[in-house]
Amino acid sequence: MNPEQVMTIAYQGMRVALYLAGPLLLTALLIGLVVSLFQAATQINEMTLSFIPKILGVVIMLVVIGPFLLQLIMDYTIELFTNIPLMVQ
Repeated sequence: MNPEQVMTIAYQGMRVALYLAGPLLLTALLIGLVVSLFQAATQINEMTLSFIPKILGVVIMLVVIGPFLLQLIMDYTIELFTNIPLMVQ
């Protein structure tokens, strides 16, 4: 196994991790921003107010794009497992 193969596997793994975590993190970030703007506008300084909308947003996002994320991680895992014989040579 040469360094190019290792770097390719590492690059693919990071890309898959970004595709898996990115939409959920962006959803939580945008909902947090909206709730923060609402809190600043209404002067409600409740620390726990942002947790419920973030949780609901992330759960809704998981329901919407969950099958895509599951297919993505399955494809990556199957590709890794099928390439194991080529990696050991």
